Amino acid sequence: MKVYPEKLAAQMNESLAPIYIISGDEPLLVQESCDLIRNNLKTRGFGDRELFHVEASFDWSQVLFSANSMSLFAEQKFIELRIPNGKPGDKGNKALMTYLQAIPADTIMLIVLPKLDASTQRTKWYKALEAASVVVQVWPIDANQLPRWVAQRFRQVGLKASRDAIQALIERIEGNLLAAAQEIDRLRLSVDGDQIDLQQVLDAVTENARYDVFGLIDAATGQNPDRAIKIIRGLRSENAEILFILAMLGRELRTLISMARAVAEGQKIDGVLQKNRVWSKRKSIVGRCLKGRSVTVLETCLRQLSCVDGQLKGVRPGQPWDQLENILLQLAGRPLLVANLA
Repeated sequence: MKVYPEKLAAQMNESLAPIYIISGDEPLLVQESCDLIRNNLKTRGFGDRELFHVEASFDWSQVLFSANSMSLFAEQKFIELRIPNGKPGDKGNKALMTYLQAIPADTIMLIVLPKLDASTQRTKWYKALEAASVVVQVWPIDANQLPRWVAQRFRQVGLKASRDAIQALIERIEGNLLAAAQEIDRLRLSVDGDQIDLQQVLDAVTENARYDVFGLIDAATGQNPDRAIKIIRGLRSENAEILFILAMLGRELRTLISMARAVAEGQKIDGVLQKNRVWSKRKSIVGRCLKGRSVTVLETCLRQLSCVDGQLKGVRPGQPWDQLENILLQLAGRPLLVANLA
């Protein structure tokens, strides 16, 4: 059963599915759909939550053991399974099929996936999983929908923004919903009253016009390694949230990989950029990356992001900020750290 994100709450109030699948490349919308499920289940007594990150050499027997083990703390169990690359592999396929054959009572599973390509959606394991699940496909907000989405977001935090203010914010965030949400939250905390005009947005943007994640991604994608390192070290000195950087860089890399594959198959870059709704201000930046970086290099960068995640969790050796610098340099066309960038 497929459900739009805005209909998810109503579906859960009507009945609970044994499995929920959240799939998409919009980190904010994916996160909010997952939060809705978590909070709903928590209020229903699913207090025992087990979280699994599927990475290289993941032991799928852990999931089956957890699903069939009685909890010491609750009668109802909530299993959350995150598969960043969307491919569980042969062992994962078998484990999921085994789980589907005898879904435990009083157990809900949430599976979080990136946007899946058509070939993955046709696989046997996914079709079997989909048949037993509520599937929430998170689609990007396109340029025509964005003004309404931003206005609604302002209303959700108790603010009413003018049309000019909304347009100014849209030009600032260029389609990045996480950035929009952050800017709106900042405005809510910094302004008096509930009215937001153009000048307030411009002042807030000027105030926050320092090293930011989106400038970082543009620098690396635009093949400017010196600027990318300058920004990442600025973010590091400001104790920026590295998980946010990983989320946005991962989103960018998945989009770049999809476009690079299309170019490798013979499609023209201009057409690929148009089809993927790349904003006009970023077309030259993304185009340089597609001309300079192969699919293999982009896929390597994406895989290495999971190493950073492992370093943050303490399950892999190394420093996550240093590893992130190397990934950015590889994306920008300079695969090794250079001393004179300090």
